[in-house]
Amino acid sequence: MRVTVSRSAHFNAAHRLYRKDWTEERNNAVFGKCNNANFHGHNYELIASVTGNIDPETGYVIDIKILKDIIADEVETPFDHKNLNLDVPEFANLNPTAENIAVVIWNRMRPRLDPKLTLEITLYETPRNFVTYKGE
Repeated sequence: MRVTVSRSAHFNAAHRLYRKDWTEERNNAVFGKCNNANFHGHNYELIASVTGNIDPETGYVIDIKILKDIIADEVETPFDHKNLNLDVPEFANLNPTAENIAVVIWNRMRPRLDPKLTLEITLYETPRNFVTYKGE
């Protein structure tokens, strides 16, 4: 029997959406106010969902404390109160869109989980704008 266990978390971070290889005019046309040269911030909400079989000995798919610690180590500590463009190495040459942030989070967390488990990341940039990534 496969069950999904989810843990929510949040972090506050600044970013700027732009491409270094584009002109300022093209960046403004595509990214609008998100291309602010002084950056802008969001209160990101994260839901990390792990799916797998229930362990007959523990009754867990994953110990929620383990999931909490992985999120703290791989997301909250490196991203919270940071400028994603400047402080997070994965975004040195990757535009920190919500889509790319979700993929980076998935890539950071996935190696810490048992290979039999699946991982899904849902990232809310605002209460109405969110993305989901399942590693596909």
